[in-house]
Amino acid sequence: MSEARLVVAPIDSRETFKDKAYAALRNVITSSGIYRSRTDIRLDERQLAQDFGISRTPVREAMAQLEREGFVRSVPRRGVYVVRKTKGEVIELIQAWAALESMAARLITEHASDEDIAGLRRMFTTFEGDKLHAKLDDYSEVNINFHQSIIELSGNKALIRLAENLFTHMRMIRGATIGEDDRVDRSIRDHMNIIQALEARDTERAEDLVRQHALGLAEHVAKHADYLD
Repeated sequence: MSEARLVVAPIDSRETFKDKAYAALRNVITSSGIYRSRTDIRLDERQLAQDFGISRTPVREAMAQLEREGFVRSVPRRGVYVVRKTKGEVIELIQAWAALESMAARLITEHASDEDIAGLRRMFTTFEGDKLHAKLDDYSEVNINFHQSIIELSGNKALIRLAENLFTHMRMIRGATIGEDDRVDRSIRDHMNIIQALEARDTERAEDLVRQHALGLAEHVAKHADYLD
């Protein structure tokens, strides 16, 4: 099986080397397109330390933390690889996200300011009339920011902490699937309906729309994401 390696930049010493290496690795893993390719990505501790310009110890510690969070896995006698979740695992992640994000929507209708909710609508000013007026990558980033904002606007610190690690996995999954099966048009319509419910402070509808939007992604993965098997 073919393998690839991540390309990283040197890091400075303003933070601990371990924290900096962890942040850099997590960021590059998130943007690596792991769900768009069947190529395994191997993390070479020695090469990463050389690329970062630091010793191997903080790199090893960073990879250990990433393994605890489910982003990499150690394979005996082979090395450390970026994790590509199975279809079943991805669906479970989405289901868990649906529960958290729908509760966040409920809390937004109860506590968020009108200006905060208006900020969600402003995200979509370049996507009028359900038409994509920008590159797919541009919409993908707006899509991801929208869902992250839903969590943050809940104002519930415990919920935000619970969602943080899960969101990174969701970011990779959404980025890989947004261009499939006309999902962009449906995504825009769903988002606008969600925003309208939030603006109206319609708690039950907002919660249900957010949940169904997320579960729609789970259904799409179950039907179409054969590349995850």
